[in-house]
Amino acid sequence: MSAPVTQTPRKRVHPVDEVLPLPKLATYGFQHVVAFYAGAVLVPIIIAGAISLPQEELVKLITADLFTCGIASIIQAVGFWKVGVRLPLLQGVTFAGVSPIIAISLAHGGGAASLLYVYGAVIVAGVFTFLIAPIFVKLLRFFPPVVTGTLITIIGLCLVPVGAGDAVTNPATGEHDPTNIRWLLYALGTIAVIVAIQRIFRGFMATIAVLLGLVIGCAVAFALGDMNFDKVGAAAPIGFTQPFLFGMPKFDVVACITMIIILLITAVESTGSTMATGEIVGKRIKAADIGNVLRADGLATVIGGVFNSFPYTAFSENVGLVRLTGVKSRWVVAAAGVIMIILGFLPKVAAIVSSIPNPVLGGAALTLFATVAVVGIQTLGKVDFTDHRNLIIVTTSLALALWVTSYPDVAKALPPGVDLLFGSGISIGAIAAILLNIVFFHLGISKGPRVAGGGTISLGEVNSMTQERFTEVFGHVVQDVPWAVERAFEQRPFADTRALREAFQDAVLTGSTEQQLQLMNAFHDLGAEDETGHALAVDHVALSNLAEEDHNDVVELAGAYREHFGFPLVICARETEHFDRVIKNGWSRMDNSTPAEKAFALIEIAKIANYRFDDLVADANPIAAARFGRLNELQ
Repeated sequence: MSAPVTQTPRKRVHPVDEVLPLPKLATYGFQHVVAFYAGAVLVPIIIAGAISLPQEELVKLITADLFTCGIASIIQAVGFWKVGVRLPLLQGVTFAGVSPIIAISLAHGGGAASLLYVYGAVIVAGVFTFLIAPIFVKLLRFFPPVVTGTLITIIGLCLVPVGAGDAVTNPATGEHDPTNIRWLLYALGTIAVIVAIQRIFRGFMATIAVLLGLVIGCAVAFALGDMNFDKVGAAAPIGFTQPFLFGMPKFDVVACITMIIILLITAVESTGSTMATGEIVGKRIKAADIGNVLRADGLATVIGGVFNSFPYTAFSENVGLVRLTGVKSRWVVAAAGVIMIILGFLPKVAAIVSSIPNPVLGGAALTLFATVAVVGIQTLGKVDFTDHRNLIIVTTSLALALWVTSYPDVAKALPPGVDLLFGSGISIGAIAAILLNIVFFHLGISKGPRVAGGGTISLGEVNSMTQERFTEVFGHVVQDVPWAVERAFEQRPFADTRALREAFQDAVLTGSTEQQLQLMNAFHDLGAEDETGHALAVDHVALSNLAEEDHNDVVELAGAYREHFGFPLVICARETEHFDRVIKNGWSRMDNSTPAEKAFALIEIAKIANYRFDDLVADANPIAAARFGRLNELQ
């Protein structure tokens, strides 16, 4: 009788860590490079044009950029020690740094010599990012959606004029020639091609629309004699851009502070990209992972400063490509990094890219920079603008940023050094947004965070409140039902705002059957109004300012529901968003049994209480309403 065969259990490998066969790694890696290429090389091209850098120096900037992008991507995807998140995150130069880099350079005379101050600031900002990585999750409360959305919008809007300048530049002379329809047609034609590709194609083709727009625009320009490859023949077939090409970096305090602010902004973006990638590949993101991401960003940025490149962050286009292709392996991004390093040793490839006519480049840049602004607007769409503080933060920051962008000479009215803060719309807009957020939401804190009363009541004061005062401040969260407020009050002292929230959640969901029915009946019928015609059952715009016909539909639904179940219909309209969905939701619930519908109603009441708590409690929602919905998992 033979002995039983003992099988060694196979070690489970997450799709992120799967090493694909070499042909697949190369193919998928090249696909990432293609999707990333246009956005990556645009940054050095735009900066070089703005600071009057010769084309032979631009070639070196492009090869340095590609070389460092490859290193940065490998660091992030492969990782070592506590550096790198080990996810398929491809790294590229951030567009957020373009305008401040140009401002720093021009403030120091432009040309190659001015880049020494840029690289000094880049290195300092990279070191700063590396050092704050372990605690950055705690700093995120200073970057709520109202700040990040404002900054991203400002970045996009302030960069649009840069693309517009290229769109009207004579490629032969480098001079602006806005009255020449030839350059206008090149720019518009490039935009039209990008739009057409986005409209006609889906999937991968759509992700490389900008790259295809540049290729087709260049082909037309070459056919019409407005593009030549003279510099390509002069470029060496193989070469390497040595570290500190232009000399040892120089350090300017204001330039360093400006770049640190930009790195803080990109750190917020990197955190969001990491969370999004974690969702896509099915890997839980922890606080330590965010620290690893930012250490890699900081190290890559320092390497960028040494190797004549710029700040680095995750490219969102490639995050989308991971979702599109379903290829989750981080080793694919590592393969892309190897390909980019190889491209960094090929000056002829960089010379081809540097030959792109300005108007073609300008058309592509306009679409990319406008896209950045739209991302910011999307983030701002999640901000509560009924709170005047948010409105002031956004309007003031935008006004200052666009003022300086429109009239950059205002910086000359300030003393040397300080003038650099007003030398870039992005710099002054970022500083204004961050400082105003601190002034409105974080200053004056004592005895714990100011959690209620529009930022006037501290957590310590909440813990020392009488029951009457507690009811006055927080009663609305639970519809002023006495037993629910009392039950929450009994949970004192509250260690933090989370404990305060949980007290109300427990109160709603743990009452007796009679108490829960009392709570449900405390809510008004949908459509009910007071004597002035003001809606009584509205927690969201989906049910406010309704036309008469729509209001009658709500009243009909509420009446039928109460007649059927004996208590009012309660719907958390904030999650339903649209009036039609509220109506559909209500009528669909008419088929439920009474016990099931009571459970539904309690869940809706708990949701409403949660939203009311967020409205009332200043520290309850600094980040989660925007792109970091899973941030609580990082605590």
